[in-house]
Amino acid sequence: MPRGAPPPPTAAAAAQRTAPAQRPAQLRAHRTWPSSAAGSGSAAGPASPPRPGIVWYHRAMMKLLPVAPLLLLLLTTLEARPKPAALKCRTGPLDIVFVIDSSRSVRPFEFETMRRFMIDIIGSLDVGPNATRVGVIQYSSQVQNIFSLKTFFTRADMEKAINSIVPLAQGTMTGLAIQYAMNVAFTTQEGARPLHKKIPRIAIIVTDGRPQDRVTEVATQARNAGIEIYAVGIQRADMNSLRAMASPPLEEHVFLVESFELIQQFGKQFQDKLCGVDVCMEQEHGCQHSCISTPGSFYCECNPGYRLNVDGKTCSPIDACADGRHGCQHQCVSTRGSYLCQCRAGYYLSQNKRSCSMIDYCSFGNHSCQHECVSIPNGHYCRCRSGFTLQPDSRSCKATDLCNGVDHGCEFKCVSTEGSYRCVCPEGQQLQADGRACSKCGAGHIDLVMVIDGSKSVRPQNFELVKQFVNRIVDLLEVSPHGTRVGLVQYSSRVRTEFPLNKYHSADEIKKAVMEVEYMEKGTMTGLALKHMVEHSFSELEGARPLSHNIPRIGLVFTDGRSQDDISEWARRAKESGIIMFAVGVGKAVEEELRAIASEPVEQHFSYSADFTTMTHLVENFKLNICPEEGKGKTEIRSPCECEALVQFQTNTVAILQSLTEKIAQMTARLEDLEKQIANKK
Repeated sequence: MPRGAPPPPTAAAAAQRTAPAQRPAQLRAHRTWPSSAAGSGSAAGPASPPRPGIVWYHRAMMKLLPVAPLLLLLLTTLEARPKPAALKCRTGPLDIVFVIDSSRSVRPFEFETMRRFMIDIIGSLDVGPNATRVGVIQYSSQVQNIFSLKTFFTRADMEKAINSIVPLAQGTMTGLAIQYAMNVAFTTQEGARPLHKKIPRIAIIVTDGRPQDRVTEVATQARNAGIEIYAVGIQRADMNSLRAMASPPLEEHVFLVESFELIQQFGKQFQDKLCGVDVCMEQEHGCQHSCISTPGSFYCECNPGYRLNVDGKTCSPIDACADGRHGCQHQCVSTRGSYLCQCRAGYYLSQNKRSCSMIDYCSFGNHSCQHECVSIPNGHYCRCRSGFTLQPDSRSCKATDLCNGVDHGCEFKCVSTEGSYRCVCPEGQQLQADGRACSKCGAGHIDLVMVIDGSKSVRPQNFELVKQFVNRIVDLLEVSPHGTRVGLVQYSSRVRTEFPLNKYHSADEIKKAVMEVEYMEKGTMTGLALKHMVEHSFSELEGARPLSHNIPRIGLVFTDGRSQDDISEWARRAKESGIIMFAVGVGKAVEEELRAIASEPVEQHFSYSADFTTMTHLVENFKLNICPEEGKGKTEIRSPCECEALVQFQTNTVAILQSLTEKIAQMTARLEDLEKQIANKK
């Protein structure tokens, strides 16, 4: 032996070093627990004579005797030094179901060792709703659920339930138990986490005999369903059945314990199978947000508000606005896992955090308007009271022609006087006691449906003028259930019946309903409105009298611009169905379309006004043309009541129009200047 080499190991020392390496073999399928193969005694045989190395060893020890106290102090110091902490073993989240054989072959005291086995295993687990969940079922000729994965989340509750188990003491239907575990115990309804969360599903089958039913096929189905099966056989268990049930690799999932007395000792070794190193801490996992350890593996999770990408590691923000269910009136802005609503400029978010309301800029008190301040998105503008005109500074007001500046209420014509005004009636009519109305035409009964344009080009303030125009026409009529009936339809990009012919039976009711009509905005689908009028508004269902009653049906269409759809087809159908059509245009209304809508003679059935504020004369024009003879059911051109002064009336009308045209030109110039000033402020 070379000088300085250590002495050769003894047989006993060799056996001691070999034994730990053999212990994992005791858990493999082809070995039993405990194994008799590993030894810890000394080698057999006669003692050998001393060898030269032994002599050298003795002499070396004699030389070390003088320094023995120093070596003893050194060894004591080394022993007192703190040892490095062992790697902490912890369980990741698991779904574990114990499948326990309680057939008649398991004697009572043997069943008690099985209880202890389960309790010891559970004692090593980190149990809880977000950690490991545990369920227990027992079986013999039938299957009994002791508690499911969602029943208990504390060890104390689980231990109490396990100690309360009463064995079934019948046959050994192991296949039936595996079927129950797959179809019931490991379902989300019974507390198992969804498969996409990658929480391992583990079934621990403990049995002492041969199954009385088939297990191979059902065990394969369970494994294919994602259940990892450990098969623990005790004493009389059939090894082939255990191998047929267990998951691969079999050497890690099949165990055979020689007796019930050893199962508790085996349980301490089995805990190592369920207790894994925190892989997330021991290796590069690559998870962008969070790493979750599982036995022997890991998976990545994302923070709230993010979803895991297909690579299983990186995360992307969740767009909570994309599904369209946010309910935001204006804009939806995604945040981490949620969203918030925002409003466009000029609006603020309401208390419900979804709808938006326009900011009242006038309420700030710095508008400097002499009369009235009107808020609009992103600003405001000044408006004068009736009888006043806004000046070039866009703030101050000056008194003007009262007939054009106030709601004078004159049925026919307003004549300005110094500081006041008066109403006059057309030739052949008398001014009534109220100083505004004229004697009404003794018109026959009619069914009148007015179709008004509610598109965005009309604008809210002008739409109020349109409603006043409608009510002035109503004032001309003798409304009653058996007299004249009135219906109202509004249209833009769609059509809405505001009220049908049979809704109201007096002029006051109709006028009130008209003033409550809400402005629609959006497009100008005149053709669609005509179709609605023909198919619905003049139906008997909505109050039109039958054609056999010979009651004239009159349709009045009011518009301020070009239609966005074709009107010719339904204008023709309306007239062919016997409806007398009147067309009233304002502003940018297209004369060609008005003529296409109007009945013959066209000149007497269409009217035009350059501005909403000068529509008074249109009311009288309409009145002149809807004065039918009593009982004939057709429309004639006649003057109010007697219809004898049509020529004179037209002459007066032309003069009024010329005067109004001059005033319109002046007002248009002022409005253009006002619009420029508002645009500059924005």
